[in-house]
Amino acid sequence: MLEIQQLAVNYRGVRALEQIDFRIEPGELVGLIGPNGAGKSTLLKAMLGLIPTARGTIKYCTCPLCQNLERVAYVPQRSQVDWDYPITAQNVVMMARTRQLGWLRRPGAAAKAIVNGALDRVGMLDFKDRRIGELSGGQQQRVFLARALAQQADLFLFDEPFTGIDKKTEAVMLEVFAELRTAGKILLVSTHEWGKSLSQLDRILLLNQSLIADGSPAQVMTPANLQQAYGVSFHQRGSRDPGADLFC
Repeated sequence: MLEIQQLAVNYRGVRALEQIDFRIEPGELVGLIGPNGAGKSTLLKAMLGLIPTARGTIKYCTCPLCQNLERVAYVPQRSQVDWDYPITAQNVVMMARTRQLGWLRRPGAAAKAIVNGALDRVGMLDFKDRRIGELSGGQQQRVFLARALAQQADLFLFDEPFTGIDKKTEAVMLEVFAELRTAGKILLVSTHEWGKSLSQLDRILLLNQSLIADGSPAQVMTPANLQQAYGVSFHQRGSRDPGADLFC
């Protein structure tokens, strides 16, 4: 179980997050929703220890998450990746096996089988020798998804994975997310996309510096909650279920 209690984070001298409390059980796919500047990426980075926390605890399996990072796979925003770096798709995914292999050991048959299997699962095995910068945005994202799979983690953190991708990549990602959920993994996905992907989520955490709502998509994506998060009015058109119009 992932559990965050009383979390507060300062970023560049400003309080970016305050009073964050939630828990995620194995087998849950949870979305992290909020406007730009709400603290979604800050929360993920604080969980990984990339940004110091001002207060609170972040635990996984009752231990500090920072002591269990080998069980965490993280896919950052595409804007944070140097796509000009001269590395092939296969070697990007092989980086996921570095912790197990060590920096000085060459990958053996078992590691190569895991990497190629991950690339095959996302439809990128035929592109394994292609430099990452030569791929389309969707293909690049699938390579990073393959890297997360090759890590064989238990907790998956995705930062804006649906931004700038094609429909095929979106479908592949949603299929893989469903498989990981069925396998009992924990998935936390930051997104500002309000399309089909939201309806696939078990829960939504609506965030704007503090946690505004936590529940099913229908419970969270209401006009009142969205107005509080985004500061503008949202109106529904006679929906039978709260938030249904947002999934069109």
